[in-house]
Amino acid sequence: MRVLVNGLGNIGSSILNLLLDFQAELGIGELHALKNTSLNAWNYPELQAWQQRGVHLHHAADNPYLNVLSPGILPEYVNYVFDCTANGFGLRNKEWYKYFTQLRGGCAQGSEYGFGQPYMAGINDAVITGQPWAQIVSCNTHGSASILRYFADQAMNGISDADFVVVRRSEDLGSHQRLVSANVVSRHRDAQHGTHHAADLGVLLASLGIDLAVQSSDVTTPSQLLHAIRFNIGLQPAAWPPRIKDSQAGDWVAQTAKFDSNVVFEAGRRYGRYGRIYAHAIIVSNNLLFDHAQRRVKGWAFVPQEGNTILSSLQAFLLQTANPSALDIMQKLRLGLLPPLW
Repeated sequence: MRVLVNGLGNIGSSILNLLLDFQAELGIGELHALKNTSLNAWNYPELQAWQQRGVHLHHAADNPYLNVLSPGILPEYVNYVFDCTANGFGLRNKEWYKYFTQLRGGCAQGSEYGFGQPYMAGINDAVITGQPWAQIVSCNTHGSASILRYFADQAMNGISDADFVVVRRSEDLGSHQRLVSANVVSRHRDAQHGTHHAADLGVLLASLGIDLAVQSSDVTTPSQLLHAIRFNIGLQPAAWPPRIKDSQAGDWVAQTAKFDSNVVFEAGRRYGRYGRIYAHAIIVSNNLLFDHAQRRVKGWAFVPQEGNTILSSLQAFLLQTANPSALDIMQKLRLGLLPPLW
């Protein structure tokens, strides 16, 4: 299997590192990476490190310091594409991918609506098995869906409705362009869903034939660490009181007794592979509220920025290429990458 990572920013570099670490387990023969932005001197150490690990680096321009290949050879060569380019470029790139004669599938990240079937690992695995195109849903869609799953099952049985307040960091730790100086509230787009987070969650659940009343609001903060979600979930009579699950190694949802996002983030930097937390969400398990009269559970969860979508991308690759051992392979990876507590 010859795999291309198109785009070497925050998400692309993280996916590429894990693909290198688990290349044999994932059945990947060759790894190719396409850098679309300029090759600058400050990029060389990272790019050379990947080349030393066996990555075939592609760029449109020749470079005297790096052995780069032309992107022109990719359409006749690549079997699968992880598109990790900036917002909007994935859909444009899909037109290019249609000329890839050996392509078996591809996935794009976050906001690339229309690229393919919206997908999140552990939620709608069956709908993308053998399918060519997948859109990996956003980090906060991962967060909200996994919170629902924590209090229900895969079919969301027992949930009557849910309201989420998404507290977003404004920018990644390694960037500064989108930083805000104070909290910024997002506009509610419609009366049914509020902000796009609930609308995106609704689309994801609809792929399973599930129709839930979900609503969201959103505030962006000056933080560069973790997102957080305040949830308010209504449960049906048969599901009350909720059974609180102790997270196990490999579970998509982790738990924490910490209240400070900087402390949780620091734990990820110290102990997570490549300094990342890969859990879909981290429930603050010692800070839950139970409204017995209204059958509602309320609380907080931390959302590990784009880190929580990366394993969904790897699982999409295995399912789309119809690897018969896809879930077994991912379970082995998850045991080492998803500790139960932070």
